[in-house]
Amino acid sequence: MASKIEDYALIGDGHTAALVSKDGSIDWLCWPRFDSGACFAGLLGEPEHGRWQIAPTPGADGVPVKASRRYYQSDTLVLETVFTTPTGTVHLTDFMPMRNGWPELIRLVTGKSGTVDMSMELVLRFDYGHSVPWVSQLDDASGIQAVAGPDRVVLRTPLQLTGQDLHTEATFTVREGETIPFVMAYAPSHQRVPPATNPHSALARTQTFWRDWASRCTVSGKWAEQVKRSLITLKALAYEPTGGIVAAPTTSLPEKAGGPRNWDYRFCWLRDATITLLALMRGGYYEEAAAWRAWLSRAVAGSPDQLQIMYGIGGERRLPEWEVDWLPGYEGSKPVRVGNGAVDQLQLDVFGEVMSALHVARIGGLPTDASAWAVECALVERLVAVWDQPDEGIWEVRGGRQYFTFSRVMAWVALDRAIRSAEEFNLEGPIESWRTLRAVIHADVCAKGYNAKIGSFVQVYGGEALDASLLLLASVGFLPPDDPRVVSTVELIAKELTVDGLVQRYRTEETADGLPPGEGTFLACSFWLADSYHQQGRDAEATELFERLLGLCNDVGLLAEEYDTEAGCLIGNFPQAFSHVALAHTAMNLMKHGEVFLRAATGQPENPAPASDAAPAAESVTDGDDRHGVAGMGSSRHQ
Repeated sequence: MASKIEDYALIGDGHTAALVSKDGSIDWLCWPRFDSGACFAGLLGEPEHGRWQIAPTPGADGVPVKASRRYYQSDTLVLETVFTTPTGTVHLTDFMPMRNGWPELIRLVTGKSGTVDMSMELVLRFDYGHSVPWVSQLDDASGIQAVAGPDRVVLRTPLQLTGQDLHTEATFTVREGETIPFVMAYAPSHQRVPPATNPHSALARTQTFWRDWASRCTVSGKWAEQVKRSLITLKALAYEPTGGIVAAPTTSLPEKAGGPRNWDYRFCWLRDATITLLALMRGGYYEEAAAWRAWLSRAVAGSPDQLQIMYGIGGERRLPEWEVDWLPGYEGSKPVRVGNGAVDQLQLDVFGEVMSALHVARIGGLPTDASAWAVECALVERLVAVWDQPDEGIWEVRGGRQYFTFSRVMAWVALDRAIRSAEEFNLEGPIESWRTLRAVIHADVCAKGYNAKIGSFVQVYGGEALDASLLLLASVGFLPPDDPRVVSTVELIAKELTVDGLVQRYRTEETADGLPPGEGTFLACSFWLADSYHQQGRDAEATELFERLLGLCNDVGLLAEEYDTEAGCLIGNFPQAFSHVALAHTAMNLMKHGEVFLRAATGQPENPAPASDAAPAAESVTDGDDRHGVAGMGSSRHQ
């Protein structure tokens, strides 16, 4: 059975990532890409579905020795797990070198004191735990190779390896000052066997890479280390060849243990574009921001009526969803899904995300090609034709299309950012007609999306259900943060959508999302609430909530998508890029980091005028100078 989600740590090489448990077991790895079939899928089933464990040998009572502690080496993605036993202490060092030809995963067992008896068990199962490979010794007797269909994995170590019940095993003793290496590499089975690697040189290269990268971080202040760790995590989830950033390296970690809300997150969501660009640029990472923006521009190129909410890491458009029926799922959470059927949904908010991201990129000075504006104009033209249609919304519901309030808000954002780009960068377009429609949409949302009876904007037009996405009304610039309708919406969400102080995206028992009710609280939504408090000058409350959220990070600073307040544990796909982007933004907001750039990128005035007691007219908000931009903006994806 897999460990708790928070008991895992992440290692990666810019192409894929692995999850390592506290007990030294690698239970998840997709090779050679994030979206490839897993060769270790024990995370979603049993050890027999694939894992690689190195740990002290259990004592005479059969009880395994647990890790005393673990940590990342300073400013790196090199993981140290410290095992303390009655006879001595060992360090297990896990890392994936940035690729220099072959994908590799390296593990070093180093004796620190005394002697420790160790065991290694390797269970390779290609294609999500389905295919048992043929294992043979390498010609030079330096290790073994495992082959099944198109895949080959090679393991080199000085130890004697033995086969037992379709597992590869080894037992050994580590003494003080001694290091035992294990070097695993992947290659397509039709290519030559990957050559041997010096593990110590590879470690030095990996340390240098991450420390050089981390040194570029410009954030300083109280929570600078937490921001840096989140940005390192974001870098680890970026596919280096294209710049695309996966939502998470996992699939089907449930939003409620034992339930069916299990989705594949190994893809790139357009919804994350704006806030990811802002986080990277605010942190000083313009190269990564440029790579992400370039991926975005390539992905959306083409016919505007074929715009998707997500794409593959290379920009792939067909992401068919199917069920892996031989995997029992994490804690029995079925089905296990590969691919994502939400790719074909209509989600109007994506138009706003794309236009906002490209506008932020211009303000930040990122280079753009000559055709980018033409593509944007075509997207706006498409939006003009569909903005008033029902859609599946930000949460990707599978219960049918509805008139979601936030979808219309983001349609307004798309037009607003197009107008700003045209005005500020002397770009040609039908600005007057855009201004007219922007005002129409604003008035439509204020008339139909606000429920005066309960004093809040609501999830769908004419409804009463709340939705955490409405915490973003001020962040995206739709209304000022001190507008009475925004203030009352924030207050009602804080009162009605929180569980133990953390925010749910909506009440699953009240929303027809096509699935049975029940899920955890959304970490990104809770960061949005902290941002809302900050925007309203309630920094003490914002800081209290933010520090509560920091306390939910696991021992190496990682967050999943959700938190189960009843079980007291992280839940959902892990680690979640958007949770870490939201953490970084809230920290930088509270530390007032990069405010000058933020105001320039989002169009916020330095000293915005207070809202009047009366609701502001639509035209004064959309066309006036009192603009509020996308600070802290973003969202998580869900079906």
